[in-house]
Amino acid sequence: MDVLAQALSALDYAAVAVFGATGALAAARRKHDIVTFGFFAAVTGVGGGTLRDLLIGAPVFWVARPAYLAVTLGAAAAIWLFGWGRRGERILTWLDAVGMAAYAVVGALKASSLGAPPLSAIVMGVLTSTFGGIIRDVLAEEPSVLLRRELYVTAALVGATAFVLLQIVGVAIIPAGLAAFALAFAIRAGAIIFRWTLPGFPGRTPD
Repeated sequence: MDVLAQALSALDYAAVAVFGATGALAAARRKHDIVTFGFFAAVTGVGGGTLRDLLIGAPVFWVARPAYLAVTLGAAAAIWLFGWGRRGERILTWLDAVGMAAYAVVGALKASSLGAPPLSAIVMGVLTSTFGGIIRDVLAEEPSVLLRRELYVTAALVGATAFVLLQIVGVAIIPAGLAAFALAFAIRAGAIIFRWTLPGFPGRTPD
């Protein structure tokens, strides 16, 4: 379990860094100052995990371990100093997909390990992996991930659900986590490459 804990911790820090970088990119598109860069990066990087911990009654993870905040600020500083062209944004899109898939599993795992029922653990996985991006988009006045037809929240939902269901049937944490991660990432990759979407509402809107 020590090896598992170390692997999860490394994955956690990596996901926070990636999400922090996407927050800094949102600030860069709006030509904000360095303080706003740091704020956007921090909110995006730790926002989902903060909401999860508050809802399940756990100590907020970055309060006792401020290194998480340092990682987000480091990501903001890197974007500020070195910039990020179109190719870099493409790379971050894929890294964001990795972070989303990982956080869907990590969020569900933390909630279930603290006794959350299966459905609640699934919701915590989704919130952990998407809420920071929602806050980022609101602050940057960009279209929210909730309003985009391209699959994002759906990928997180499928990943978290798969992990919880595999745990229920007795699959060990590591293979369950890897399978759920791969499924969430595959769906998000399909959305990026092939523009996968879910069917829209077919009914008529009021006149």
